[in-house]
Amino acid sequence: MRILVTDGMDKTALETLRAKGHEVVEQFYAPEELGEAIRDFDVVVVRSATKVRANHIDAAKGSRLKLIIRGGVGVDNIDVAYAEANGIAVKNTPRASSNSVAELALAHMLSCARFVSIAGHTMREGKWEKKAYGKGVELGGKTLGVIGYGRIGQALGRMAQGLGMNVVAYDIYHVEGIECETMHYVTMDELLAQSDFISLHTPAIDGKPLINRENIAKMKDGVIFVNTSRGNNVDEEALLEGLNSGKIRGAGLDVYAEEPAKNEALLNHPNVSCTPHILARQSSQPCKSLVPIKIERDQFGIIFQIQCLAIPLCWYTIFFHLISCLFHLLISDYKII
Repeated sequence: MRILVTDGMDKTALETLRAKGHEVVEQFYAPEELGEAIRDFDVVVVRSATKVRANHIDAAKGSRLKLIIRGGVGVDNIDVAYAEANGIAVKNTPRASSNSVAELALAHMLSCARFVSIAGHTMREGKWEKKAYGKGVELGGKTLGVIGYGRIGQALGRMAQGLGMNVVAYDIYHVEGIECETMHYVTMDELLAQSDFISLHTPAIDGKPLINRENIAKMKDGVIFVNTSRGNNVDEEALLEGLNSGKIRGAGLDVYAEEPAKNEALLNHPNVSCTPHILARQSSQPCKSLVPIKIERDQFGIIFQIQCLAIPLCWYTIFFHLISCLFHLLISDYKII
């Protein structure tokens, strides 16, 4: 297969794909070039930088493109329904970065609670402001509200409970068997009123931002707010007003309404801990359960040979989708044994 990787891929995964005989091209294309470029590939692998929209899919109609893979969770950068309506499958890697995102959310919670970001910045300016930034808050005994209690939200909830926090969660779906003495589902209004820390983990929401003036007004005074979901889930002007008034003690942000972020008043606010959308960028960690798959075919069918190799989970999931695509392409001609 010909595979286009537009936004980077782990070196081990690239080497493994190429060793298995696939042609892998690493190339980022500008939006006006992308549609024509993807016509020449069976599979396109993107992260968040590349946006695959309806016009790109129109340009790829009648071509060899059969699969788009999002290396990550959110697929709001792909017109999924339109792609699938035109015979192009879209897959993501939802389990790949759960811990990475949860850990970054926790890092922002700690940074805001202990003034880590601004204290480090002022020290680099030659200042020693121990009194100004020495009055932080501990996480133990506080209440964390998690909006969106899926894989990432649950991962953060477990970490927070390990630090002695109580967790309240709001989600339209309730997972059975996970509530306990230190974790309970609540309504949205209850979460806003009870939480000392709030972390947002919902998909991109169309229409009015979930975190707006109305919901900020319902929060506890001095709350710490963290967003590692999507930038358009938050009204940045309302958030800035909350920071300036003291309603919000601190905000930890990794995603923004516009990226690269340009809201200088928000980015330069002393009570904001900010990172440039790095939530799912983690180093490769070996995992014995991750395996490349060698495919052979003959007149009787397709035979799999599995060997152990350590690669990041995100790229193993991509391998799985690639193999699924290959099944789709070959199943009409070969019997699977």
